Amino acid sequence: VAEGEPGEGREPFELRRFWDALGQTFQVTSQEATKLSLAFSRPPLPSAEDCRKLSEDVQNAILAVATVYYWLPKGQGTTLRKMVRDATTEVVEGMIQLTDTILNAPVESLSQEQLISTGGVWEACEQVSNLPRDNQAAVVSALAACLGVVKDAVEEMEHALVEGQDPYGDIMEDEELGFRGNRDTYWSEADRQLLGSCMGLMKASKACLKKVLAAVKAHGKADSPEQIAQLDDLADIANEISPSVDELAHSMYPPVNPLAVRLNAAKLASVLKKVLEISKTSHVCTPSEEGWVQFLTGAVDHNMNKVKNFTQDQL
Repeated sequence: VAEGEPGEGREPFELRRFWDALGQTFQVTSQEATKLSLAFSRPPLPSAEDCRKLSEDVQNAILAVATVYYWLPKGQGTTLRKMVRDATTEVVEGMIQLTDTILNAPVESLSQEQLISTGGVWEACEQVSNLPRDNQAAVVSALAACLGVVKDAVEEMEHALVEGQDPYGDIMEDEELGFRGNRDTYWSEADRQLLGSCMGLMKASKACLKKVLAAVKAHGKADSPEQIAQLDDLADIANEISPSVDELAHSMYPPVNPLAVRLNAAKLASVLKKVLEISKTSHVCTPSEEGWVQFLTGAVDHNMNKVKNFTQDQL
């Protein structure tokens, strides 16, 4: 197999052929892991010549996996390429771990660690069948993962707010600090008013990701470089939502510092506005999608203005 990115003198890149080749190299690697593990599952040890052959076959399998990964041009989408790279890395690291386990294990019998490591390589190689086949599918997968994390954060904060006045109620004692009596663990009424607007921003984050995900599923295409780039831009900015939501949520726990809350709310609002702006100018935003973009833009501004009003006296 030729190494490197497609260039002059190479046949035009075909996504279907790439997936066929990648699937084949992952399958061969899985088979080589099985052969290697079986060879060292019981005495006697393989001969020096057999070890050399096993080592050579494993090395060739891994080189083939890496080579086929490098066939995938960045122009097919950075989101897709990252997912393929992560899957490829997992296969390589799995084989390294299996080799280390065999080198460090006694030869008397097949160790539990060796079984686990072999299974890890099999599992990593099987991932190829679950990888998204183009950048549209890759961005759908990335957005769905972001949405799942944000949903969990929103539910956790909603639960904390309705639990009662003490969000640390399930923590009886801290081993190092002793009992919690020496710290502020309660939300004041003013805190709760501020946090209501922050919850509005967090819910807008969830709604934003749901709408963008639905739009990419319904209208996203990966047929041209422009469409592929627009999808990558959406995935890149959407990846910033979850960390921004987490930072805001952490600052909402007592004792509340209103200025820290305002700063984190402003960061999240800025990210959301960018997501909505990029969505609006991309091919996934058809005329039927413009309504929710406008609505959510207004919701972000409304909640951010309320946060500013509640923290005005702190400036």
